[in-house]
Amino acid sequence: MDIQKCPIQDNNKVTTSNQLRAARALVGLSQDEVASKIGSSTKTVRRAEAGEDSVSPKTFQAIRQALEDASVKFIEENGGGAGVRLAK
Repeated sequence: MDIQKCPIQDNNKVTTSNQLRAARALVGLSQDEVASKIGSSTKTVRRAEAGEDSVSPKTFQAIRQALEDASVKFIEENGGGAGVRLAK
């Protein structure tokens, strides 16, 4: 499975597993810390970052929201590729 091709769309926001991994690294959070923030297991965060189909869109969105709360800005696909950066 190509993890760059594993986007999850929720509320017109498309998030890839690569973005989740990059966002977490950008703010220096561990998978355990993200799991704690969303009330889930580390295994679930690991599966989301691996692009596994077994992760629900709701969980994917919860991870994204936790990372946005930690000052990450998700950049949508705009011809230059999806990405992440720190929010201003």
